[in-house]
Amino acid sequence: MRVFVISILFLLPISLLAQKIDNSVSYRNIESETYFRFHYDNDYFAATDENYTQGYNLELVSPSLEKNPINYLFIKPKASHTKYGLSLEHIGFTPNDYVSEAIQFGDRPFSTAIMLKSFTIATDTIRKTRISQSLSLGLIGPGAFGKEMQVGIHEATGNKVPGGWDNQIQNDVVINYQINYEKQIYQYNHLFALQAQSSVQLGTLFTNTSLGFNTTFGILNSEFTADKPKNKFQIYAYAQPIITVVGYDATLQGGLFNRDNPYTISSKGVERFTAQYNYGIVIKTKNMYFEYTRSAITREFKSGVSAKWGGIRIGFTF
Repeated sequence: MRVFVISILFLLPISLLAQKIDNSVSYRNIESETYFRFHYDNDYFAATDENYTQGYNLELVSPSLEKNPINYLFIKPKASHTKYGLSLEHIGFTPNDYVSEAIQFGDRPFSTAIMLKSFTIATDTIRKTRISQSLSLGLIGPGAFGKEMQVGIHEATGNKVPGGWDNQIQNDVVINYQINYEKQIYQYNHLFALQAQSSVQLGTLFTNTSLGFNTTFGILNSEFTADKPKNKFQIYAYAQPIITVVGYDATLQGGLFNRDNPYTISSKGVERFTAQYNYGIVIKTKNMYFEYTRSAITREFKSGVSAKWGGIRIGFTF
C-alpha cells in the first residue's frame, strides 16, 4: 500500500483532493498540538436548498491519539512533525424538489453518510511540505439519520418539511482512504503565500483526484516553518480553485455492495470533470480559530445544475 501511495504522489504532482469537508489543508492550520474544532456547512448560506445541503465535522487533535492503531497503516514521512486526530463527519444531499414524496428522476438522489475519521498531518519545515492522511469508516444510507436531521431542522425553523427521504441511497459500508501532499511554492513577508498540492482518495464513498492550488493573503504565519509564530493575531483570506476527475461517487451512484436502491444516477450520467472554487476568511488568536467559507461547484451529474454552499468553523486550543 505504501509503494502505491508514494507512486500516486509522483504521478499527480499538482493535484488536490476535492471533497466537501477538508480540515487538513494548510490554511486551516491551528498552531497547537491539542485542539478541538467544529465545522458546519449548509446551502442556506448560499440561499439554496439542493445538492450538498448540509454537513458537519467534529475534530479533535491530541498527542495522545498517536496510539490509535489506525495510524500504523499510514506512511510515516521522515524529518516531519506529526499531529494526530480523530473526527466525526456527516454529509447530506437532496434534489431540488425535496418536499415531494415521488422519486425526482433526472435530479440528485437523497443520500447521507456518517463516518469516523482517523488522520495524521505531517509537516516538514525544511522541505516546506505537508502530508496528511486519513481513513474513514462509516455508513451511507438511512442508518446515517439524514432524514431525521433534515426533517427536524426544517420543522424547528418553520421551513417546508422534506418528503422524499424514503427514496434515498440505501445502507452500505463506507471505507475511504485519502492522502494529500502540499508544497509551499512562495511566501512573502507573512502577508502572502502560495501552495501547490497533490492528493488521491480511494474507497467505497468517493474515488477521485483533482488539480488545484491555494493562496492566502493578509496577516498570517507560515505553517511551513519551525520558527516561533510571528503574529499572535492573524486575519487572512484564502482562495482555492480546483478541477476534479471523478472515478466514483456513492452519493450519486449508490454503495458498492448494496445495489438495491430506489433511484441512483447511472455511471454514464456522472460528470467526470468538475470545477470547484472555495474561498473564505480566517481569524486566529493564540487560543481561538474562526472561519467563514463559501464554495461553488459545477454540475456533478449531466442532468444536474451547479451548486453553492457556505460554512463556519470554530476551534479552540487546550
